[in-house]
Amino acid sequence: MYLKFAVRNFRMPPEICPQCGAVVPPKAKACPGCGSDETTGWSEAAHAENLGLPDEEFSYDDFVQREFNGPKPVPHGLAWYWWLVAILLLAIFLWSWFR
Repeated sequence: MYLKFAVRNFRMPPEICPQCGAVVPPKAKACPGCGSDETTGWSEAAHAENLGLPDEEFSYDDFVQREFNGPKPVPHGLAWYWWLVAILLLAIFLWSWFR
């Protein structure tokens, strides 16, 4: 019985909680985010299904192509009135400088 108790006390918690995804400090008795512990969720049999992690077949290259290879945004130039405002401000500045 003592050996069983000693083994249970020295078991390290996971680095990331499989229930909520929070970082679990070393030697923590429970998750600081959700309170899971050895009996309620981070045992060896616990799965990290609720974390939203990618599957084993996840392809980063396919993901990037799907997300970022869509239609390219067309840059719009400054409207003509902003050019006019800039020229007028420059003219006012130069007129006050050389006056």
